[in-house]
Amino acid sequence: MPAPVTFRFDNSYARELPGFYVRWQPAAVPSPQLLFFNRELADELGLDAAALDGPEGAAVFAGNTVPEGAEPLAQAYAGHQFGGFSPQLGDGRALLLGEVIDRQGRRRDIAFKGSGRTPFSRGGDGKAAIGPMLREVLIGEAMHALGIPTTRALAVAATGEAVYRERPLPGAVLTRVAASHLRVGTFQFFAARNDLERLRQLADYAIARHDPDLAGTPDRYLALLRRVAERQAALIAQWMNVGFIHGVMNTDNMTISGETIDYGPCAFMEAFDPQAVFSSIDHGGRYAWGNQPLIARWNLARLAETLLPLIAEDDGEPAAARAVAHATEVIDAYPAWYAAALLEGQRAKLGLASAATGDEEADRALAEDWLKLLHGHGIDFTLAWRRLADAAEGNEQPLRALFDAPQDPDAWLARWRARCEAEDGASPAGGERAARMRRVNPWVIPRNHRVEEALAAATEDEDLEPFERLLAALRRPWEEVPGHERYAEPAPAALTAGYQTFCGT
Repeated sequence: MPAPVTFRFDNSYARELPGFYVRWQPAAVPSPQLLFFNRELADELGLDAAALDGPEGAAVFAGNTVPEGAEPLAQAYAGHQFGGFSPQLGDGRALLLGEVIDRQGRRRDIAFKGSGRTPFSRGGDGKAAIGPMLREVLIGEAMHALGIPTTRALAVAATGEAVYRERPLPGAVLTRVAASHLRVGTFQFFAARNDLERLRQLADYAIARHDPDLAGTPDRYLALLRRVAERQAALIAQWMNVGFIHGVMNTDNMTISGETIDYGPCAFMEAFDPQAVFSSIDHGGRYAWGNQPLIARWNLARLAETLLPLIAEDDGEPAAARAVAHATEVIDAYPAWYAAALLEGQRAKLGLASAATGDEEADRALAEDWLKLLHGHGIDFTLAWRRLADAAEGNEQPLRALFDAPQDPDAWLARWRARCEAEDGASPAGGERAARMRRVNPWVIPRNHRVEEALAAATEDEDLEPFERLLAALRRPWEEVPGHERYAEPAPAALTAGYQTFCGT
């Protein structure tokens, strides 16, 4: 029976791309219960939050009742996973319910995760546990509050049944909202099958959805590659500047839209270390913090490979060689786009308002040497940047207290003060610079031990209070809110040293 709530679906993927998916229904569950509902996001999507925040919403978000107008489907895609190519992956435990046009006129996907087996499940159960689904809420909402493009959680519903991993765990379904679920791996699926017609359909659909100004232009497929690369350069720079480690940067987890997707084995770094890895399955450190820009470029090269036949059609003769040359130019331009985005963010974090007053290489060296200083002394990444804002007001004691010896940052601080003075003729001791810095250097991030604490309480004790308190703090990352101090404190070093995250499958 259709649910009485209205979503006003307009399902372009189902309508325009037959053969790109398998129509499927979510599995029924015995006892749906709404654990989390994002009323702010529901309102943004134009949904009736009052109708969804209760038993009717629980039935919808657990998959027991399918809203009128929804067309549930499992999307097909391939992907490179830790460098090895899998020609068929697809939505093994996810379903795209449909699309809505939000209040700002943006098309948004609404999709389930953990809604049961599909034809792409490859022997998996298609289910999800409460802990990993609430992790998606915490990390996604934190990223949103930090201003980083991200998919977001609309709801999490408990299912009332057990999910079997290393041990039985309570099951749940996540409802995720995204600009789209188009991935590099979606293109790889059709390229691997030499299905040029569907590859062209997919590229034209991606352009219409994410870059409509390119539609019908002569070099649109090359331009699409460039747009995706530019978006990813900006996104990865933002990750790096908050210490975020995705953990599983496979090509099926890189979106065409430039949104962060899939918060499985992810984590925020504490003591700064470019080789930091927290994913239990990343044994070789492929997706370490410092490797993320390189992996993004590698993934983009895989996208470029899929688009070569279409770029060649644009190019005329000799098509193939010119297509490779043009695509290579985009991939080779990526490092400069990334470096510019990274430096722009670092300058803001350092309290430098204007690039025009500084030498680019000198500013880059200043930022790099700051990170070397943090690494050499094992300093907490987030607190170091935050306490640098205190130093901008003339209070250097909180920053110096992070080091074993208070004089350790002396030489670097002298360079930083000189750079600030060169910019505006004044010392960095001023409220305006400090205020700017506090708007880009968070006080609160999803500290790994606090995330685990909240998830354990929800899973083991059915206690959502720690989750809700942590979520409230993460939604105000810039403010030093009384009562939120525990969420700004680093974990004990021994705990961080052994910390691992898991994908939840």
